[in-house]
Amino acid sequence: MHEQTIYEAAGGMPFFEALVDRFYQGVAADPELLSLYPEPGDLSGARHRLTLFLAQYWGGPDTYSQERGHPRLRMRHAPFAVGPDARDRWLTHMRDALDALDPPAELRQRFDEYFAFAAESMRNQD
Repeated sequence: MHEQTIYEAAGGMPFFEALVDRFYQGVAADPELLSLYPEPGDLSGARHRLTLFLAQYWGGPDTYSQERGHPRLRMRHAPFAVGPDARDRWLTHMRDALDALDPPAELRQRFDEYFAFAAESMRNQD
């Protein structure tokens, strides 16, 4: 018997693609947060990486690891000044994206818990 992953329950890759697209619409309209991105004029690489990471994290294909190796999220974000304001802005845009997609309540709770933890984990400034 196969236990359904969060990835499958959410709708697979289309859900994560839509989530990341909505998220980056918010980022693109947020000059303060956008300034932290190494290529603020072209978020396609960031979109691609976040989509693959989230899909893999939630039980989908391991394409992220095949392309990039171990996630090493704190190390990869270390060059960027992520303080409380950036953390909160990031989390606001992710929550807005989740609001737009309106996943079932049990999935939403899991996503909210993870994203709050992840956003705080990336903070490297006071």
